[in-house]
Amino acid sequence: MIKILFVCQGNICRSPMAEFVMKDYVRKSGREDDFYIESAATSSEEIGNHVHYGTAAILDSLGITDYHHKTARRITKEDQNKFDYIIGMDRENMFNLKRFYPNATNIYFLPSFYGSSKDVADPWYTDDFDATYRDIDKGVKALVEYIDTK
Repeated sequence: MIKILFVCQGNICRSPMAEFVMKDYVRKSGREDDFYIESAATSSEEIGNHVHYGTAAILDSLGITDYHHKTARRITKEDQNKFDYIIGMDRENMFNLKRFYPNATNIYFLPSFYGSSKDVADPWYTDDFDATYRDIDKGVKALVEYIDTK
């Protein structure tokens, strides 16, 4: 089983969108049992809060409804060994992940899977959840392709 943790700052917008888009993608491709997928935050400011309404609207529009139980949680030291892939959404997350897990070799930048060095758009600041979805959709598909080549 391949274990993936998507990480953003608050775990209410980008990382839960990636978590549930990825779960939907692998379910539709008949590979649900091959993956274990979660999301978490680098900060503690949103801990316990539900998915942002903008992310919820995107997921609902895609017919993805299993996110309703999701509440924000912060990364833990145990996550480094629990997950095969810890995937950050932007450079600030990557900096914080590498500081939190200084010896980790399983930290990746989501846009790098589709050949970009640009951060996944943060809808908290842009209010453009569609742009965030486009980045995440590309990233999830490219991540699965990457995993399949390993």
